[in-house]
Amino acid sequence: MDQGGVPVLEIRELECFMALADELHFGRAGERLYVSQSRVSQLLRDLERRIGTRLVERSSRRVRLTPAGERFLAELRPAYETLSATVDAARESARGVTGRLRIGFQGTADARLMGAIADFQERHPGCVTEIVEVPFSDPFGAVRHGDVDTAIVLLPVQEPDLVLGPLFSRQPQTVAVSLRHPFAARASLRAADLAGTPLISATAPAPAYWRLAQAPSMSTSASATAATPPAPQVRTLQEGLTLVAAGRGAMLLCRPTAEYHGRSDVTFVTVEGLPDSVLGMVWRRDAETERVREFARSLRGAGPRSGSSRTPRP
Repeated sequence: MDQGGVPVLEIRELECFMALADELHFGRAGERLYVSQSRVSQLLRDLERRIGTRLVERSSRRVRLTPAGERFLAELRPAYETLSATVDAARESARGVTGRLRIGFQGTADARLMGAIADFQERHPGCVTEIVEVPFSDPFGAVRHGDVDTAIVLLPVQEPDLVLGPLFSRQPQTVAVSLRHPFAARASLRAADLAGTPLISATAPAPAYWRLAQAPSMSTSASATAATPPAPQVRTLQEGLTLVAAGRGAMLLCRPTAEYHGRSDVTFVTVEGLPDSVLGMVWRRDAETERVREFARSLRGAGPRSGSSRTPRP
């Protein structure tokens, strides 16, 4: 409908145009929209009249977009997706948070995480939560592939397609070593003392910068680095601790995780001079939902637990 002589675009016309651009077939576009082929033609004519140019060329053999149609589609699609996401979020907010929230975690689901889940469920009883362990060697894959809606992972996070939400559980580092290791009898170490000690790290697909943060190079010279025995790479935290017990290397862990995963053939020694470990909540930038936002709110409200909680981190 035109208002005051100004053409007003109709959502149905835009949906029709995008369906036709995808299908390049009037019949299939109609089936997709549950309307007749003639209705698709009518909606397209109305849209072209409002815009003032041809958007689609149709012959007896094929359907294709005009150059103006290509430009219009390129600008329309992201705007339409944003509008749809806004409407979906408003609808979800109006009816309350329902459905299912899948939460990934690395290592151990600690008291703070479980408290945030309990708070979320109390505030949103219509939403079911699922808790899924995220592999040590793939901190971001489950979120990126849609296996979970959000994940609690060890920093750093430098993924442009992910949002980094609440940070928590800042903890000092320890190093896990075999009881037979020379460090086992010491109460503490300096970071420089680890030079020459192979530090067990994660395998790919964990990004290189993330793997380096969990197993940084302590050598200050190229010759010392070359002399350091190669350290194994592991997929899981348990694999890493098993190799530690076998004397194949050492592994950096925060104190609460060290305590949680304690075993009789491995000891943990405090390391001074290393950055603390920190956990963060992440989710896909293009898949943010009211459920995710509300869980972030619960996690922020859980309060700081630095130095006291058993963190879900390796």
